[in-house]
Amino acid sequence: MAILSFLLTVFFLVGLSSRFQLGNSQLVFHDQQVVEAIGKELSVPGWGVMNTTDFCSWHGVICSSNSTMVERLDLSGFRLQGNVTLISELKGLKWLDLSNNNFQGSIPFAFGKLPELQYLDLSFNKFGNSIPSELGKLRSLKALNLSKNWLTGAIPDELEGLENLQDFQIFTNNLNGSIPMWIGNLTNLKVFAAYENEFSGDVPVNLGLYSDLSLLNLHSNQLEGTIPESICANGNLEFLVLTQNKLTGTIPYSIGDCKRLSSIRIGNNKLIGGIPKSIGNISSLTYFEADNNSLSGEIVTEFAKCLNLTLLNLASNEFNGTIPPEFGQLNSLQELIVSGNNLYGEIPTSVLKCKNLNKLDLSNNKFNGTLPADICNTSRLQYLLLGENSIRGEIPYEIGNCVKLLELEMGSNELTGSIPPEIGHMKNLQISLNLSHNRLHGKLPQDLGKLDKLVSLDVSDNQLSGNIPPALKGMQSLIEVDFSSNQFTGPIPTFAPFQKSPNSSFLGNKDLCGDPLSGGCGDLNGYDHSVYGHKVSYRIVLAVIGSGLAVFVCVTVVVLLFMMREKQEKAAKEAAGNTIDEISSKPVILAGNVFVDNLKQAIDFDAVVKAVMKDSNKICVGTFSTVYKADMPSGMILSVKKLKSMDQTIIHHQSKMIRELEKLSKLVHDNLARPIGFGIYEDVVLLLHEYYANGTLTQYLHNSSQKTDYKPDWPTRLAIATGVAEGLAFLHHVAIIHLDISSGNVLLDSNFKPLVSEVEISRLLDPSRGTASISAVAGSFGYIPPEYAYTMQVTAPGNVYSYGVVLLEILTTRLPVDEAFGEGIDLVKWVHGAPARGETPEQILDAKLSTISFSWRKEMLAALKVALLCTDMTPAKRPKMKKVVEMLQEITES
Repeated sequence: MAILSFLLTVFFLVGLSSRFQLGNSQLVFHDQQVVEAIGKELSVPGWGVMNTTDFCSWHGVICSSNSTMVERLDLSGFRLQGNVTLISELKGLKWLDLSNNNFQGSIPFAFGKLPELQYLDLSFNKFGNSIPSELGKLRSLKALNLSKNWLTGAIPDELEGLENLQDFQIFTNNLNGSIPMWIGNLTNLKVFAAYENEFSGDVPVNLGLYSDLSLLNLHSNQLEGTIPESICANGNLEFLVLTQNKLTGTIPYSIGDCKRLSSIRIGNNKLIGGIPKSIGNISSLTYFEADNNSLSGEIVTEFAKCLNLTLLNLASNEFNGTIPPEFGQLNSLQELIVSGNNLYGEIPTSVLKCKNLNKLDLSNNKFNGTLPADICNTSRLQYLLLGENSIRGEIPYEIGNCVKLLELEMGSNELTGSIPPEIGHMKNLQISLNLSHNRLHGKLPQDLGKLDKLVSLDVSDNQLSGNIPPALKGMQSLIEVDFSSNQFTGPIPTFAPFQKSPNSSFLGNKDLCGDPLSGGCGDLNGYDHSVYGHKVSYRIVLAVIGSGLAVFVCVTVVVLLFMMREKQEKAAKEAAGNTIDEISSKPVILAGNVFVDNLKQAIDFDAVVKAVMKDSNKICVGTFSTVYKADMPSGMILSVKKLKSMDQTIIHHQSKMIRELEKLSKLVHDNLARPIGFGIYEDVVLLLHEYYANGTLTQYLHNSSQKTDYKPDWPTRLAIATGVAEGLAFLHHVAIIHLDISSGNVLLDSNFKPLVSEVEISRLLDPSRGTASISAVAGSFGYIPPEYAYTMQVTAPGNVYSYGVVLLEILTTRLPVDEAFGEGIDLVKWVHGAPARGETPEQILDAKLSTISFSWRKEMLAALKVALLCTDMTPAKRPKMKKVVEMLQEITES
């Protein structure tokens, strides 16, 4: 009996074991089938060609330790479309990331049947309709991100059951209704971002009361009521963003309990009262923005205790009194903006001593002192805005020490005396010089002509006299001018920015004459009207004759070039024998040369031409050329650029083209890809370069980083960024403007040293050199500076902008143009718009890099500041490439 009992027990255990193994195999088989079906439905790149027996190794798929079930599915950033409901069959799923795709329709309610799910990210898609209430069944959920979709309706109350939720993000949708009170009862909640929706009603009074809330961002809604006193109950809040709502009441005194607060942004509301003195308790405060409210009282001195404060914006309120002299202790302060208040007294000299001060905006107040002689004690001041006050006295000659100023606004004051010539020392002045509506007298100093970067000059409504100096023709960047309502005399200098200005820019000067004012200057110049008229007539006749001759010469040249081309084509056809078709015939090299002597024997032009005839050799396609890989019989490998057909007119200027290429071949810099030769056959121009196995920066950033063996390496990226900047700075130094700066035109050698390529295109297709005309947009989509749309000119500041886009690519690992940013939004707008979205700089950076170490993150944040400067919408505000190099080198050295 005992033996029988033992045997039965053994059989039971064996059966149990076999059933368990069968169950496991069924689970594996089930999840494999589901994953395969998902791959087919969504056309996931790479899944179709992988070994189906090891689906857990597919990109984005992570299985449990015993490889029985899929626990993590990451399909972010693939631009996928299709029905995602099938994913709900993966019952062991703990992590699901479908962000940055093109999914549409409703969020599948079946996702509520994933009992183990802890992380769900559906952001940056096109999901519509309401948030499914079934998501409230995901009791293990810790992070829910539904942001940047087309969701409508209210937040379903069923989500109240998500007791473990720590991160709740629903920003940039069309959600409405009120923010439910139960959100304040989620005891684990740390991040709540619901900005850019249509929420109304009050901010829940219990937000922060029961949880360790660290980020609250509700900007750009229609919220009313007051800022809750509970907001800092647990003292863990770091970011508070409530801008652009309809909030009323005062700033709660309890705000001082938020000892970790870094950013307070409460502008564009209807807040009243003063700033609570408890603000001085927040030692970590870096940003305080409360502009466009109805705040009043004096500016509290307690701000001076916030030693990390970098920006203080109190503009467009009802503050009175003076600026506390204690603000001079804020050594980190970069921007002080208090415009549009009722402040008075002297210009705060203590603030001018803040060594990092970049912007001082005191405009539209009642300041009534004089301009201090040491107004530019701070070496970093770039924006000095003092307009619309009652500032009196003379402009001190020491103003010329403000050598880094980009904008100087002193209009609508009570300034007297003359304009000091030392203003001409401010060579960086670009955006504006406004001295209008004062009591200035005397002559305009000729030194103003040295401001060759200045865009806008306004000296209207003064008592200035004498001639407008011809030396002002040195202001080559000038676009807007206003000399009206003064006592100027004589002729207006013949200078395009003057003649293109409306006549209102010169009215109110009774003895001023010449274009654009009506009437000539004959009497003033001592000429008889008839004699002056004859001179004009002669000029017109000469101009007509000259134009006619120019047209005749151009037509003759075109005819001769056409005949030469016909002869060349005929010779090419005769040389080819006309016996076989164009592709299979031996190509006729009309011209070619190798600039490097020791490479001449290694390069075979016939092999080069044959290589570019095969699509299999194509490496990439650029704006102006297609690049091929060419294997030489000698074993050498070349990179060959075949200029596109729209630019083939350069073959009619062969001698000029060859001279330019020879010059460029001698242009030595470690970060420039120089041409080593060229070839012309039939109508095709080929440019020869060394071949670089590591490809382009585009491939390194967006392809290599997606591989499973990718190893984050910020120092390499920083070195690449610095190298590209050095190459461009050198080009600008030798007066070469690049036509197409992009990550695709940055090559990487075997040591990942960057080389800027397509430099020769800038020379061959520069219209000013007469070699060809640019018939397409100069630059790659996403890199083109905004001003190109109306200037159609490629400039050095435009190059800086394009470089800034490349630097943002390096920092974010995002493409310059991506549908995930939203309609009409590119990488630059997405990055610059981060503060408005309530995102921190850290949230912009590639987390795979920035989270590795504190030092990497610190360097990346510093590089981000450089990228933001480079991509400023105003060309004049962008630094020169030489300065960019210096800033990047400082990051490396520090």
